[in-house]
Amino acid sequence: MMGPRYWTVVAMLAATGALMNARGTTDRIPPSEPVANVPRTIAGWQGSDVQIDQESLDVLGPGQFLSRVYGRDDQQQPIGIFIGYFPTQRTGVSIHSPKNCLPGAGWSFESSRYVDLSDANGKPHQVGEYVISDGEKEQFVIYWYQAHGRSIANEYMARVQMVVDAMRMNRTDGALVRIATPIGPSEGAAQAKARAELFARQLVPMLPRFIPD
Repeated sequence: MMGPRYWTVVAMLAATGALMNARGTTDRIPPSEPVANVPRTIAGWQGSDVQIDQESLDVLGPGQFLSRVYGRDDQQQPIGIFIGYFPTQRTGVSIHSPKNCLPGAGWSFESSRYVDLSDANGKPHQVGEYVISDGEKEQFVIYWYQAHGRSIANEYMARVQMVVDAMRMNRTDGALVRIATPIGPSEGAAQAKARAELFARQLVPMLPRFIPD
């Protein structure tokens, strides 16, 4: 039996399609640098790209994608980032929620919450923070949706805001940003959280070059 949440999502998607079609088929897409140009050195962390397989790219659809792992010489646990930037979401392409993708890859959510995270310049950003597990492996994950100078932790609110911006600005571009780090065997979630948040604070001010405000 389909619950209220299911029908809310269905209604939202239907309204999205109707409003987007009413506004036409061409988005205004501001210029930006490719996400592949995100710096490989961030706050002492050195990054190496991870190839995304073709099957995953086919699922993601047209867009720009970056998967990279950053490490340090001090033997801290690595930090992985994924950025998926979609110049337009008008043609049926949309950002995939980690809440759908991660369970499909074998991960389960152990805890979740929305928090405000201030970047290195003191600007607050709303993000989701999660502990996920797959057997004995655990990771601390931060993710958010970013578009037009805003960060939104909730996928439904991000979708609503995209519709508003499509009507107001004729823009549907946006991105998912995900930061993940393993919870090491000799540390707790608090240490992994501190590591991921510190990295996020340095990364976020760089993103408008690749995800236009």
